[in-house]
Amino acid sequence: MSSETMTIQQMSADFKVTPRTLRYYESIKLLCPQRSGQHRIFSRGDRVRLKLILRGKRFGFSLEEIRQLLDLYEIGDQQRTQFQRTYELAQERLQIMEKQRTELDETIHELKHLLEQARTHSTENGWVEGDNLN
Repeated sequence: MSSETMTIQQMSADFKVTPRTLRYYESIKLLCPQRSGQHRIFSRGDRVRLKLILRGKRFGFSLEEIRQLLDLYEIGDQQRTQFQRTYELAQERLQIMEKQRTELDETIHELKHLLEQARTHSTENGWVEGDNLN
């Protein structure tokens, strides 16, 4: 193994993913490692692609969206189209996440209010000590 290539175990350890995940990404053509017999040999390019895949997943992009973005790298316009599409998807995803955050904040507020009402009611009726409702 050269310093430019990695085994599936090395990739798994470095990126904190399972070998099964790497095999799955290979099966859906997101990664294309070289083969040496039964062994997968991951190149520097594979590492870059995996880093982008994992970042896309963390941002909430679907694997199909990630595939489309990675494929745009290959069209030869100095990644202009890829950048534009990534920007569009990122804007859409940010809007979705901000809406989810607002909804989550509202739900948290309502739940805290409900807990406070329950604590007050239980304490007033002597059912449970207030400290036990934390």
